[in-house]
Amino acid sequence: MRDLYTWLSIALIIAFSTSGDVLISYSMKCVGDLGELRRRRGLLAVINQVLHTPTFPLGFVCMVGGFFALLFGLSWGDVSLIAPASASLTFVTNAVAAKLFLNETVDKRRWAAAVLVASGVALLGITT
Repeated sequence: MRDLYTWLSIALIIAFSTSGDVLISYSMKCVGDLGELRRRRGLLAVINQVLHTPTFPLGFVCMVGGFFALLFGLSWGDVSLIAPASASLTFVTNAVAAKLFLNETVDKRRWAAAVLVASGVALLGITT
């Protein structure tokens, strides 16, 4: 049962972290160049603009959910499995989500890296 909780927490970390990364990235793209905005209107205008982007608070909540899923995962499983599995698989899902939801160009090297990372996590999962 402990292994189920461990892998469930890894899945939650990945889902929350990827969702948070995509939502916050989308928010920042909607705001635009923060440096230019700061030069024109000041730091408070930048903070106000970011906080009033509809997807930013949701992205923040997702990142908080990922953090708490990490805490739960570390209470059930080994840090030598939880940390590398969640970090590396989040890298893979971020590449997929960037392509699907943000229409970013993901080059062949990044796809190759994602495949290698996923293979390493699979090996890690088999040995535990």
